Amino acid sequence: MCWLRLSKHILLITGTPRIGKTTLLLDILGSLRANGYTIGGMATREVCSRGVRIGFEILDLASSDRGWLAHVNRKTGPRVGKYRVNLEDLEKIGVNAIRNALQNMDVVAIDEIGPMELLSKKFREVVREAFTSCKLVIGVVHWQATNKFAEEARTGGDAETYVVTHDNRERVSETVAKMAIRFLSVLQ
Repeated sequence: MCWLRLSKHILLITGTPRIGKTTLLLDILGSLRANGYTIGGMATREVCSRGVRIGFEILDLASSDRGWLAHVNRKTGPRVGKYRVNLEDLEKIGVNAIRNALQNMDVVAIDEIGPMELLSKKFREVVREAFTSCKLVIGVVHWQATNKFAEEARTGGDAETYVVTHDNRERVSETVAKMAIRFLSVLQ
């Protein structure tokens, strides 16, 4: 437990699919970078071909390493809907990106805490480590994840969860960025 907790240090964004959660997260992280803070962790983004989603890419925000989180044409790995999850890339890129952010960055970004990612025990362990650290964690949590881990993330005492809609996207972005800067300024 961190003795420095004057405000929430886990800021989570949730909302319906394709509402712009990842875009919102990246905008917030851009604001923090512009204020001189270092950012690490992982982000996922959907990959489309001819207007149809075929998978999800995983990105290390510090090194820009990329891999596949899931793909419709993948032959192995656990199935989530029409996708097969690539646990190897999730752990090699995503888990290591979060671990690196915990050790070397001001802000730990986690996109997304969802059904695909939660299939990995290593992912769950590093997210739990981030949540119990003194670091600022900004993440996206899947809106319908019924997994006990995701529910605890959304409702934990150190977490503040923001539901993003088309109408409040700009306001949520500003609110989360201000909360983050307030938390980080106390640490300096």
